[in-house]
Amino acid sequence: MTWQETVMGALAIIFLLVILVVVIVQLGATWRARQSVAREQAYRTLAEQAAATQRETAQRLETMQADLAELRERTGALERLLKEVEEPWTR
Repeated sequence: MTWQETVMGALAIIFLLVILVVVIVQLGATWRARQSVAREQAYRTLAEQAAATQRETAQRLETMQADLAELRERTGALERLLKEVEEPWTR
């Protein structure tokens, strides 16, 4: 084996190692990108669920406020009625 063959063999090994390193780095970058997309999708889904829950809560709050206003009105009417009924008895 001559020194030229030895140099060519060493260069071939170095070339293969460089290609292997590049492939590994690219696979890592691709994996990180996929993980990032999956994480963003999970955050997007979570945000959509939170927004839907917030809308539902707002609707329930409006309903409860309307019910509370109706109860206040009825309570006021009941108090007025009781005062009217009580007046003749207190004289």
